[in-house]
Amino acid sequence: MGAAAGAVWGRAEQQDFRSRVRGTLLGAALGDALGAPVDGLGSDEIREAYGAEGLVDLAVGYGRRGAVTHLTQLTLFSVDGLIRAQVRRDTGAWHPPTDLHRAYLRWAATQRDWGPDERRKDDGWLAREEWLYARRDPARSLLVGFGDEAIGTLDAPKNPGETGPEAAARSAPFGLLVGWEPQLVVQLAVECAAQTHGHPAAFLSAGAYAVIVHSLARGETLDGAVQRALALLAARPGHQPVSDSLQHALGAVRQGMPSTARVEELAGDGTADGLLAASVYCALVGEDVRHGLCLAVNQAGPSGAAGALTGGLLGALHGETALPPAWLAELEGRPTILELADDFAMEMTQGPALHGPAGSAPGWIARYPRA
Repeated sequence: MGAAAGAVWGRAEQQDFRSRVRGTLLGAALGDALGAPVDGLGSDEIREAYGAEGLVDLAVGYGRRGAVTHLTQLTLFSVDGLIRAQVRRDTGAWHPPTDLHRAYLRWAATQRDWGPDERRKDDGWLAREEWLYARRDPARSLLVGFGDEAIGTLDAPKNPGETGPEAAARSAPFGLLVGWEPQLVVQLAVECAAQTHGHPAAFLSAGAYAVIVHSLARGETLDGAVQRALALLAARPGHQPVSDSLQHALGAVRQGMPSTARVEELAGDGTADGLLAASVYCALVGEDVRHGLCLAVNQAGPSGAAGALTGGLLGALHGETALPPAWLAELEGRPTILELADDFAMEMTQGPALHGPAGSAPGWIARYPRA
């Protein structure tokens, strides 16, 4: 799998890109944290617990406000895997799905182990972050998919009947590969999604979501980004449910005031294509980031995934400065997320200065080992 030649990065371009990377990762984590306490509650139950307007602020989940779930954990390991794929490319090894799979296996270890194992020298820095060793209700499909060394592929996917949104919800980082051609972004996201979610509705939703983020990170409009995703999906077998869901989301924007009922209609029974549609709708009609995220999570179904998907879109679209500062102040793991976001932005814009023919920065290779 190849990639397009990298862009020429001036100072303004680098700063804009870093803001969008931070915005995407922090936005997805905020949406996850906002939705987690009401995950699976009916809309009436949410209003009963939080008042007539529903959930409008971070609430307590997993013992604290601002706690994230396995969705954010896996998104961070997606970023880690992408950086390490770039670093490993110097060795002549270039197969990003394998590097992502290795990263996801490092996440799987956090769900089994009490804490970081210093004997694993090739773990890199992210797998040594103790807060990531909290088990936050990971879906069975994830534990099965990453339960052994065997890698799911499009020809032989793991969990071939799995239609849930978890693979899509870890796929925003693929869209931040702004130097790649859009069709390659789709392909990588689809291949990595098939490692846990083998149904076309799930892995094609992941590909569509990634390429929408990709367009936003390149400065396009959300409507234009969705149109690009639809064009790229059209050639892929089994795309119809995902394409129909995206078309439904675009049509819903013109059907009156935004409402929880409309979000629930789009989300359907919580499959990946439904959650993708709901997140696109919420990002399109939200008055600002806070409103869009609240709209996404105040509905029956996977509120954490809906929030994470919506937050990733809004963060890529507007950058980090548009995110609610009071929520960021309480977000679990924010220092780690920022550190990883900045590392990703630096790798994508300054990679040759960190590792390459002229030599490698020892500190960088220690953070992202080539093994």
